[in-house]
Amino acid sequence: MGQVSAASTILVNAEPATVLSAVADYRDVRPKILSSHYHDYKVLEGGQGQGTVASWNLQATKSRVRDIKATVDVAGHAVIEKDANSTLVTNWTVAPAGPGSSVTVTTTWTGAGGVKGFFEKTFAPLGLKKIQAEVLANLKREVEN
Repeated sequence: MGQVSAASTILVNAEPATVLSAVADYRDVRPKILSSHYHDYKVLEGGQGQGTVASWNLQATKSRVRDIKATVDVAGHAVIEKDANSTLVTNWTVAPAGPGSSVTVTTTWTGAGGVKGFFEKTFAPLGLKKIQAEVLANLKREVEN
């Protein structure tokens, strides 16, 4: 079994504190920025930053659905989602970039072994990067408007 990872970055024309607050807002902002790949999104506890617990189904492919229950940690300029149902961890990192901010989403998990693992490590990041890019574009639109 190997580590599988996908990362995407976007520049946002807003202060890092504003962007970080939006990324950590699971009650109001997050439902607006999720792509059509996300279903049954619910905030179970909290809603803003540290200690928030949210759940959703991520339809990564036609046949692959992940049931995610994420607990949120906030560390410095990062929002970290840890899935209680798997090894999946998503880091949202916000950094100053010129007059605005850079937002990077990195998702990692422990993949399958053998031939199945080879294909997962090769193809899963490509699909996930497309989903990440769509969510980041929605975040940019939400924060800049």
